[in-house]
Amino acid sequence: MKRSKRYSEVAGKVGEAGPFELDDAIRLVKESASAKFDETVEIAYRIGVDPKRSDQQLRGTVVLPHGTGRTVRILVLAKGEKVQEAEEAGADHVGSDDYIKKIQEGWLDADTVIATPDMMKDVGKLGKILGPRGLMPNPKSGTVTFDVGKAVNDARAGKIEYRTDKTANVHVAFGKASFDEDKLKENLVELTREIIRVKPAAAKGQYIRNATISTTMGPGIDLSIQSLTDAVKQ
Repeated sequence: MKRSKRYSEVAGKVGEAGPFELDDAIRLVKESASAKFDETVEIAYRIGVDPKRSDQQLRGTVVLPHGTGRTVRILVLAKGEKVQEAEEAGADHVGSDDYIKKIQEGWLDADTVIATPDMMKDVGKLGKILGPRGLMPNPKSGTVTFDVGKAVNDARAGKIEYRTDKTANVHVAFGKASFDEDKLKENLVELTREIIRVKPAAAKGQYIRNATISTTMGPGIDLSIQSLTDAVKQ
């Protein structure tokens, strides 16, 4: 794959040193963005847990101070008075059996799916469709709730979900390359604060073992864990 001149320049800097202090890493990740679209900025944490053990799995949500920069399309599966509540909160799509049928037929024009608890018996039929896409409503992520208004508002405000994968990594998008450095830093610090907050009691040794940030098309930039955790404590 042919790389841009900017990518090569940043990759050269990354190869010369590292891990980088937080401020330097944020500056470099912005410099690495060279695509014609607004690239997503994400982090990959290597966590010191055993994901095979249920008491060491991480999964939850956090609202980023400055959002993700994405326009989120929200589907709420609900009935009765909750339909109006979801519509008033600004959900893009609201319904029940009609949308379940549409999804079964191939429709899926949504980035977040919220469902009321009384809908889950029917929503469960969509597990093989929504699950692989990370869209299955779940109480732990706040997407199975009767408080649909709050759930919609949280999704609009930049609520994101995190979870460990099978290799104990956590991959999360925390902004866009167009964000200024302070906003990217504040989002990343808040996200890291949450990851530290949910540290399993059974986790042994160093908890955050490695952290790398990158843009969609840019090289990975290793972060100094000490610099990152120091920022969380401030």
